Amino acid sequence: MARYEQIASDLRDAIVRGGYPIGAQLPSEAELALRYSAARGTVRQAVALLAAEGLVGSRQGARRIVLGSERSQSFAELHSFAQWARSMGYRASGTVLSSQRRPCSPSEAVRLSLEPGEEVLDVLRLRRLDGEPVLVERTVYAGWIAPAVERLDPDCESVTQELYESVGLVFAYGEHLIDAVAAGSEDARLLGVRRGSPLLRQRRVTTTQEGRPVECSDDRYRAGSVTFSIRNSTAANPLVRRAGD
Repeated sequence: MARYEQIASDLRDAIVRGGYPIGAQLPSEAELALRYSAARGTVRQAVALLAAEGLVGSRQGARRIVLGSERSQSFAELHSFAQWARSMGYRASGTVLSSQRRPCSPSEAVRLSLEPGEEVLDVLRLRRLDGEPVLVERTVYAGWIAPAVERLDPDCESVTQELYESVGLVFAYGEHLIDAVAAGSEDARLLGVRRGSPLLRQRRVTTTQEGRPVECSDDRYRAGSVTFSIRNSTAANPLVRRAGD
């Protein structure tokens, strides 16, 4: 178990036991780093995992607010398939089917804050749960992170964790668009469904803590393979409904 997962496990147990009741503040990142003798980035990733499970919410100053004592899958963790799978008791795996550098498209330049035609890394990856194909990821990485992605094992379980461990990259923020699409020929073949079958599509852009775009992706889930839940409040509601585009 990675160090940040150990810290998250300890904090999670404290929340479940009532050590941090709903509405209470977690200690600041600095206080947690001192308590666990860990780097701030490690603590930040641990707290982000709790936020992804719906246990803690938005910051109040330098602290997070406890939202509940039951784990759930929230939109905050959509960028980390492997972390979500582990939290739900599944065995996650993935295989890179293709990886190539190419000039970015105009829309990718906007989403990744690149110059027109700047080089990106285009990766097609098939994800599985307990051996069953459930997700096709088409991810475009900004050129500055491309070398680190290319050094990863094509079958690594968690790109998010491997990039953190290899270059210290923390995926801090994400924007997600959710809709439904019909499976095309390639998606149908990879996911083992009929062409035209409904797929849940998640389009996302993730950035660093400083707001630097890392990747944009078009992820397509086989129907019935995942369920997402939402926690919101009158103070903070990350979910926005918008017309299709």
